Amino acid sequence: LAGHPNGLFTLFFTELWERFSYYGMRAILVLFLISETTSSNPGLGWTNSEAIKLYGWYTALVYLACVPGGIIADKYLTSQKAVLLGGSLLCFGHLSLAINDINFFYFGLVLIIIGVGLLKPNISTLVGSLYRKNDLRRDQGFTIFYIGINLGAFFASLIVGYVGEVYGWHYGFSLAGIGMILGQIFFILGKNN
Repeated sequence: LAGHPNGLFTLFFTELWERFSYYGMRAILVLFLISETTSSNPGLGWTNSEAIKLYGWYTALVYLACVPGGIIADKYLTSQKAVLLGGSLLCFGHLSLAINDINFFYFGLVLIIIGVGLLKPNISTLVGSLYRKNDLRRDQGFTIFYIGINLGAFFASLIVGYVGEVYGWHYGFSLAGIGMILGQIFFILGKNN
């Protein structure tokens, strides 16, 4: 990070924790859906087919939401405000999944879809805005930023997956939410850099 704008540090850790929360939740989502309701770690007892359909729709909607998320930021908000709002929605969404109630489960998924749609395209825009046009460090900055994404995704699958499987699905969802709260704190504290 030496020689790069201070804001890259903020965005690196914000995105690291956002990806930790997102991929951590994804790591246990289907397992939670198909776990028997009467097991020691109860889930929703869905069939494999039902769980994969929801997972597929959820994943598709997360990525499709980035299109209106970018438009909303361009026309009505700034990228910074969109990231802040998206991060807040993600915090509430992940923590809603931690509540053992089907209505909170669906509500949490909707909040996560909208939150990622606002955060994901706009945080990348913020990384690009840290550099002047034709700045040779820009490509390096994006590489550093993507390392944060990969680190968050890698550790999420291991840590959230383990906690969800061993201690309970809702503890795993809680851990993903805590990760997003950390990302939001990094962004709020460093947003003026």
